[in-house]
Amino acid sequence: MSTEDHRPGAVVVGGGHAGLQVAETLRTEGYQGSVTVVVDDPHPPYQRPPLSKDYLGGKDAAPLPLRGPRFAEENRIRLRTGVTATGIDRQRRTVRLDTDKEVPYAHLVLATGATNRRLTCPGGELDGVHGLRTLADAQRLGAALVPARRIVVIGAGFIGLEFAAVARARGLEVTVLEFAPRPMGRAVSPVTGDWFARAHLESGIDLRLGEGIERCDGTGRVEAVVSTTGERYPADLVVVGIGVVANTALAEQAGLEVDNGIVVDASLRTSDPAVLAVGDCASFPSVHAGIRSRLESVQNATDQARHAAHTILGRTDDYDDLPWFWSQQGPWKLQIAGLHRTGDDTVLRGDPTTGKFSVYCFRDGALVAVESINRPADHMTARRLINGQVPLTPEQVADPRTDLKTLSRSAGVA
Repeated sequence: MSTEDHRPGAVVVGGGHAGLQVAETLRTEGYQGSVTVVVDDPHPPYQRPPLSKDYLGGKDAAPLPLRGPRFAEENRIRLRTGVTATGIDRQRRTVRLDTDKEVPYAHLVLATGATNRRLTCPGGELDGVHGLRTLADAQRLGAALVPARRIVVIGAGFIGLEFAAVARARGLEVTVLEFAPRPMGRAVSPVTGDWFARAHLESGIDLRLGEGIERCDGTGRVEAVVSTTGERYPADLVVVGIGVVANTALAEQAGLEVDNGIVVDASLRTSDPAVLAVGDCASFPSVHAGIRSRLESVQNATDQARHAAHTILGRTDDYDDLPWFWSQQGPWKLQIAGLHRTGDDTVLRGDPTTGKFSVYCFRDGALVAVESINRPADHMTARRLINGQVPLTPEQVADPRTDLKTLSRSAGVA
């Protein structure tokens, strides 16, 4: 195995939102060393969130690129697509590649992302059972949708419901099985989860709550799904959206600490100060959750990437950016600022019957999260309110005369 002939610089493993943002920030902030990004996907880096929405819905004929075609060249970045990092030698500070090469590093950033959880029930390996995370997944699923008539979706999280809404808009019969009592149970308040359950049911989706999967039936190809209640649902196509697992194999092989992700400190350094981790694969101390967390969102990926680049450049502040999320489910855009927890008190603003409202979540009297449905102005105001720690009571929020937008401007934050 030969070592690439250049001085050790920054090496980023992963070419998603987090990986490219690390490289871009290093260059725009003046990093003078070499920057190499190793991407195991053969395609130029692309945006993943639209794959379950516009791409499968037929609005985008091609995946949206993450950067322009000359991004790497203009920023002096070695972009190595279709190449897999197979190991890390922390003593020699090199990354092994499947091309029989080694890349030396002074700083290594792991932006390895996550992988879909797979069905472990009988029949989970049948043809016609799909996951959705990569462009290749979306291309296979898009082709399979053309002849399909009856769809079963396993899991009522963001991906499952986004895909279910797309399939229903195409006129297909859609059944969603969710073992929990409400959709998006880990991500949103009961008020929001229950509202989305009703909305999807009224759109014609057969949403089955408290009902998991027992097995997939078929000879070679899936023909039906049998649920934990014994009900049998005929299916031409099954889409699995039961969460993801952080890609930690490289870190584990290198002897780095791993616990539901690659463990990092508040500066996003791993147990080896020369190695950082960001995005979906990183388990970090979240000041907003109050516990160690691993977040799966574009915002967290890009904000952590910027912070990791700043750490490499010598800054010493802790990562404390406010988490925010969004999901487009048919005609309903859900935007979340902050992190809801079970037991939070909730206050409604707006009218749920119109499909435009927000749920304000309070914990110990402080505003910690806001979930907005088709109210984008509320979302932007919420981010300023929470970021600025503006004193606000549930009674003020409940009073329609309270001008939250004006209050948020007093926080003096973007």
